[in-house]
Amino acid sequence: NASLLDEATAAGEALSMMHQITARTKKLSLALDKYCHPQIIDIVTTRAIQIGINIVLWDSRNNDLPTNDIFGVIMSYYATDGVLCDVHKHMIIAKNNSMVTCLIADPLALALSKKPADLGVDIAIGSTQRLGMPMGYGGPHAAYMAIKDDYKRFMPGRIIGVSQDKAGRPAYRMALQTREQHIRRDKASSNICTAQALPAIVAGFYGLWHGNDGIIAIARKIHSLATTLAKYSNAVHQDFFDCVTITCDDATITQLKMHDAGYWVRLLDDKHVSISIDETHELDDINNILTILGNHHVDMCDDLAIPKNYQRTDNALKHDIFEQYHSETEMMRYMRYLMDRDLALDRTMIPLGSCTMKLNSASEMIPISWQEFGSIHPFAPKKDALGYQDLISELQQILCAITGFDDISFQPNSGAQGEYAGLLTIKQYHQANNQGNRHICLIPVSAHGTNPASAVMAGFTVKIVKCDDDGNVDIDDLSNLAAMYKDDLAALMVTYPSTHGVFEEKISEICNIIHEFGGQVYMDGANLNAMVGLCQPGKFGADVSHMNLHKTFCIPHGGGGPGMGPIGVKAHLIPYLPTHYYKPFILSEPHHGYAVSATAYGSALILIISWAYLVMMGRDGLQHATKCAILSANYIAYKLKDYYPILYKGKNGFIGHEAIIDLKHIKNDCHISNEDIAKRLIDYGFHAPTMSFPVSDTLMIEPTESESLYEIHRFCNAMISIYSEIQDVAKGTYTTEDNPLVNAPHCWRDLIIEGNWQYHYPMQVGFFPEKDYRRRDKFFAPVSRIDNVYGDRNLFCSCLPIEEYN
Repeated sequence: NASLLDEATAAGEALSMMHQITARTKKLSLALDKYCHPQIIDIVTTRAIQIGINIVLWDSRNNDLPTNDIFGVIMSYYATDGVLCDVHKHMIIAKNNSMVTCLIADPLALALSKKPADLGVDIAIGSTQRLGMPMGYGGPHAAYMAIKDDYKRFMPGRIIGVSQDKAGRPAYRMALQTREQHIRRDKASSNICTAQALPAIVAGFYGLWHGNDGIIAIARKIHSLATTLAKYSNAVHQDFFDCVTITCDDATITQLKMHDAGYWVRLLDDKHVSISIDETHELDDINNILTILGNHHVDMCDDLAIPKNYQRTDNALKHDIFEQYHSETEMMRYMRYLMDRDLALDRTMIPLGSCTMKLNSASEMIPISWQEFGSIHPFAPKKDALGYQDLISELQQILCAITGFDDISFQPNSGAQGEYAGLLTIKQYHQANNQGNRHICLIPVSAHGTNPASAVMAGFTVKIVKCDDDGNVDIDDLSNLAAMYKDDLAALMVTYPSTHGVFEEKISEICNIIHEFGGQVYMDGANLNAMVGLCQPGKFGADVSHMNLHKTFCIPHGGGGPGMGPIGVKAHLIPYLPTHYYKPFILSEPHHGYAVSATAYGSALILIISWAYLVMMGRDGLQHATKCAILSANYIAYKLKDYYPILYKGKNGFIGHEAIIDLKHIKNDCHISNEDIAKRLIDYGFHAPTMSFPVSDTLMIEPTESESLYEIHRFCNAMISIYSEIQDVAKGTYTTEDNPLVNAPHCWRDLIIEGNWQYHYPMQVGFFPEKDYRRRDKFFAPVSRIDNVYGDRNLFCSCLPIEEYN
């Protein structure tokens, strides 16, 4: 998996995964190397406590691997102070005691260091930040997880596999998606929803551009600079890759001198500082540092500080693709080729319900490329990041005003992480009030799929609440369950507006019932786009809620991420928000509290996007956008109601921000599924809506405020045209096996392309040149690539009949 949230949370996922793999052994302890980064120890410890796992913090340098009741081990290839771990020795003990092993490994270090698989490791994790992503005050940074094939069904997130299409050509498809929260719910192996897909693409292009030789050259440069620094200073250790720990008379004074010279170095204790090198450093930097340490200028040395039995002897990047795009022109063309294979918002409406796909303007996006934001280390002194501090403070005030909450934590770096953090805040609150016994979490059947998985991760027991025929929470069932579990009731997780696309009219009553029996209300903020400027969840009963900044507040979805899911809380929960080890790490000093991501502000770089959106829109603009989003959804529901039943409505016949159309009768009568309709929409030039969530055999449509009336009409006309095709199947004009919806490629065989390249995107410019296609009966084909017309859906156009289009 190339796009986990960050290195520390990847370690938390590895913990859960190892525990599942070894569940039959009944062992409940994990050995964790004390020389891992402090943020990793924080996250793993937090995850472990919630699900009853013991953490054995173990000294990998001075002690053998413990074996009593241990099901797995996590260690770092290169420790937090830079030292190489003797992995071989510990692997032997681990294998002899049937442990699952996890190694944290920097991918750039692996260009010179023996790969984890050759060391006998089962799971390797790490951050790809080294591969072209800026620090960005903490993220976004895609983490990776590499596993043995035996464990693939335990892996969190998504796995893409190579398959074949109907024509026998190679095709990529979703081979495994172990999260599937909306199906597995509380049995899901992970709550991962947002990933770091876009940063993973950056890392991929970094590898493509540099290739195997380039990556090795970068790694060698870094290592040579580090070994030069170590050779001419009081280095503590001999085996390292890029981080050198140095002995000083007074480490605090040394750190201050380094800071005055323009370098941030890490204080380990009163006698030691650690200095990390990357490819942006030069020999002049090393000589400046040596001067501060009282040494003379030196020349670069080529010594290797990696023991011979840990040196890599094979190439890392063996695929031919890593040697194909080393000119700027070829790289540009390759990027263009890949972009042309995507159906993104710059081409057409993406009506995905529950995803809120809206415009991400250039003015919001440009600042994240500025070096002043990108080059800040997440653990830099706050006085050196005053711009970020001001921006985050302003964003906090704006979001509190919008939501009605009293404080906000920006630590969660996804919506599901926000759920997890909010539930942990509630759990800490109950424990502080001597009610740690409260463990029941009530979740309506209409809730988002990640809710049950997050509750289990937080150590709660899930009980499902029924919904009525209109999609609302069943108040009687809720009251009965709350009374039944009154002594153990911890929380309710409710989505408002609901995932059924309606406003729960009794939301305040629902919150009062939970409070009456001692519980707290967690409100899933995934549908906040229907509330901004109109109502405040903090004012009608919710105690905590997360906010999907990558949905409501315009951070791009990026094919799955990056995202941010900060949580807002009422005043009584403020003391129990996530904390962070935001100070120099001292090995002997414990950290009291809990963390949910690697850095204090999650993926801080992309907070700039939401801040820019909010300050440019202003109060009136935000309120107007919300009204437009609700109006657009209701307009679509009105236009389609005579063709497709709208599944849920409020008592006045209106919906919220999204419409769910019911296709069960079409499936039963015509054997046309929601998947068939979704694929046919692609032929018409539209991205498919959300399928079978939260109700099977449905499509959930959310237009947002970003779509014009023209585009909404185009979408509705496409859906109506598809309905007419379905009716042709119902009347017997076409068979259930051979019709435009289930067998479209067969019907494209007479397609003739006479046009030229300017007509390949007619839907973008709003015209439909008749000469560029020919109809065969009532089948309408997409304009496709000139060299591969038959069945290729890489490029799309609108395919309404001419008379209906006019």
